[in-house]
Amino acid sequence: MVSDRVHAALPEWEGFARAVQARRPDSGTWCEGWTVRDILVHNTGNAAEFVRVLGAHLAGEPVATRAFEEREAVYRELDGPRLWSAFRARCEELVQLSATAVAELPAGAEIAWTGRIVHPDFFVEHMREEMVLHRWDMTGDDAVSLRSLGTPWMTAHSVREVGVPLLARGTASLGLGPEDRVEGRLRAPGTDDVLLTATASGATIELVPPAGEATVESDPATRALLLWGRRPGDPSRWHSRAAPEDLVRVRTLLSGY
Repeated sequence: MVSDRVHAALPEWEGFARAVQARRPDSGTWCEGWTVRDILVHNTGNAAEFVRVLGAHLAGEPVATRAFEEREAVYRELDGPRLWSAFRARCEELVQLSATAVAELPAGAEIAWTGRIVHPDFFVEHMREEMVLHRWDMTGDDAVSLRSLGTPWMTAHSVREVGVPLLARGTASLGLGPEDRVEGRLRAPGTDDVLLTATASGATIELVPPAGEATVESDPATRALLLWGRRPGDPSRWHSRAAPEDLVRVRTLLSGY
């Protein structure tokens, strides 16, 4: 279906593709308001925008990142077979262009992406994350999703590369005053904690050594879902001794995009 190069660079491609093709395009998903077709449009638009931004940077003519609505519009007009072909083609282009960027640019080269700075290896890794997360949106807690969500790189990428934007909507929903502060600590045994803070001036997120009592303790896959505003099908996979009002504030902070 795609080249060996894509399978090597995007090992989650096959699982995502099978999940899409096993379902009707109009089937519902765990991503609120989205069908399977919406997820495919979204990921096609993501891959296309990665190519556009990275290609412009390589050409020495940087461009601003387009909003989801603009980058996805052309793909919403396509029928099923043409949309699928576009998705495959954009993934091929992304992998090829990313390989060129990693080979030609310094590892620390700064590339503007959605209001923040990323580096050449960001684009393929973020495409992988999109495939893992949105595969779960279609399949729920099956073995493939749990294994992929639980990998250390998934949490590290979510925190370091996407973390502050992930907390923006939740921070706004909290309506914090000048003296208010929300702090949460997400723990998965055997790993660093994810420490969240939110004040009226913004939010922070970082990986830190375990200390004190966690706000929420869970397996790594559940923690990755929580970071993206999702909830596992089995709520007993996470535990908390926090007061209800504290737990509600942390869960509101973790509202996702």
